[in-house]
Amino acid sequence: RFPQVRYLFQPNRGVSSARNLGIKAARGEWIALLDSDDEWLPGKLSSQLEMLTSLPNFLLCHTEEIWIRNGRRVNQMKQHAKCGGYIFHRCLPRCVISPSSALLHRSLFDRVGLFDESLPACEDYDLWLRICASHPVAYVAAPQIVKYGGHADQLSRHYWGMDRFRITALEKIIASGTLSAEACGQSHAGEESTHHGAGRGEKRKRCRDNTIPGNSRQARNSSQRLLNSTRTGQSRILHAVPGN
Repeated sequence: RFPQVRYLFQPNRGVSSARNLGIKAARGEWIALLDSDDEWLPGKLSSQLEMLTSLPNFLLCHTEEIWIRNGRRVNQMKQHAKCGGYIFHRCLPRCVISPSSALLHRSLFDRVGLFDESLPACEDYDLWLRICASHPVAYVAAPQIVKYGGHADQLSRHYWGMDRFRITALEKIIASGTLSAEACGQSHAGEESTHHGAGRGEKRKRCRDNTIPGNSRQARNSSQRLLNSTRTGQSRILHAVPGN
């Protein structure tokens, strides 16, 4: 029925292994991901390709999204607001790019590596840190995916203390030596052009805190402060768990 589709199978080795298998087998220049509990809206890929055509030096594009929890639409909190440009600082506290919304140039994986298969969770957080440490991100402000949550088999419900995986990712990015001045959020010409599908006022509102002057030392310091804070919180959790 779909002769252009190839079906790949392997024993269950986790989400990162499954994604990496598909990435390695892909033949195209651009790679898009879709998790089992998400849905692409019509025109998702064409909207992103239109955006990337106008930004030839950008290698990653993500989009706004609609959230459905237990069958009802919910509003995202301010802390989950999406943005484009150099967004490394935004990537530190939480995962700000949904894998299902991302369209990536395959050369990114040659530059920063694939999903880390040693991480059972927060593998997307880890990848976005590595990419956004040196690359700007394009952003389509009109929702292009629907994310369905609240079901019992969500990956985030399978592991306690998710911060322990974020700690690993932060330790990796600090030790990598790849943090750049751009990663710290320096403004650059055409910052607003990284957005598509929103009014001018909305562009300004979303990007207001995305153009923070800085340098690579500040980026490292921000990462280290968050790492120390997260370690402290994780230590408290461990002490509260029986047997630790």
